[in-house]
Formats: sequence, C-alpha cells, structure tokens
Amino acid sequence: MKKQLTYEEAFNELKMITSDINDETVSVDLLTQKIERASFLINYCTSKLKATEIEMNKIIEQIQD
Repeated sequence: MKKQLTYEEAFNELKMITSDINDETVSVDLLTQKIERASFLINYCTSKLKATEIEMNKIIEQIQD
C-alpha cells in the first residue's frame, strides 16, 4: 500500500527542489519535472493548510458555544 504524503514531507521536498533550482544543480532535462513536482507540492501543502484551518475554526466554534 502506498504511504500517504504528510505535510512535513511535502514541504521538505519542496524546500529541496527550491534549493536545487536556486543552486543550479538541476539539469535542463529535469527542470520541467522538478517544476511540475513543485507545483503539485505547493497545491498539496495549500490544501492541507486550508483543511487544517477549517478544522481549527470548527473546534474553536465548538469551544465558544
């Protein structure tokens, strides 16, 4: 079974991709793949953060009621 990607893993991978691109260690042949992966990771992290915010707001609402 495939392991679920965590926010921390996605964020760390995104930092690594960013570092590789900034350090110019990514070959032109792999650049498109890295950018596509980075785009996926950004969307994934954003979705996780939004879901967490929604859950936190629900919990806060329950506490205040």
